[in-house]
Amino acid sequence: MTGVLVKICGLNDPAAVRAPAEAGADMVGFMFYPRSPRAVTPARAAELARGLPAGIVRVAVLVDPDDALVDAVTATGVIDLLQLHGRETPERILALKARTGLPVMKVLPVADRADVEAAAAYDGVVDRIMFDARPPKDMAGALPGGNALSFDWRLLVGLRLATPWTLAGGLTVENVAEAVRLTGAGSVDTSSGVEDRPGVKSPDKIRAFVAAAKAAGPEAAQGDVGGRATLAPSAARP
Repeated sequence: MTGVLVKICGLNDPAAVRAPAEAGADMVGFMFYPRSPRAVTPARAAELARGLPAGIVRVAVLVDPDDALVDAVTATGVIDLLQLHGRETPERILALKARTGLPVMKVLPVADRADVEAAAAYDGVVDRIMFDARPPKDMAGALPGGNALSFDWRLLVGLRLATPWTLAGGLTVENVAEAVRLTGAGSVDTSSGVEDRPGVKSPDKIRAFVAAAKAAGPEAAQGDVGGRATLAPSAARP
């Protein structure tokens, strides 16, 4: 399928894993953060990921992981990309890239223009940047991501980065086309937006979201410099 690159995140059961692949998603994410209702163990992620077809990028979502967790996740042999959702510095990211040999996507929480400008420190260091909504400080039970919150997409208008970037945060089948149109994003990510309740994915919503995002059209990538560059699955993965 053509159009915007699509990532479905927080997958934790076989039906939810099959739906993105069948719908034509480009990436799927497995959450390795115990506080998340979408969390999986490395063993469970390996079991789920091995049912995916070749060509879809398997992403490990991590929050300030220590080396032991990174090693356990990558030892499964099914991960193509690390998505870092914590306070990881450029230096820590370079160390993890050297340790694992895998590309890295850094997630930046956004509430204002200064948050967007923080991407400059990671531009050229990481392989992809994701902009997600920063939860309010008074939000009970807030997670690093997957809070069903959006930010002001106008903050990304005119954004120019050498590094490909992805839009996330409260995206649903109802708003993804408008989000792409406004920001020019060439890549989008959703988790809570395709759930029936936290941690429970809807295959129907996944298929509808992928179709809506793909239908946004290749012209949507015009504001995303290099944003449609994908990350091929590792040839070394069994």
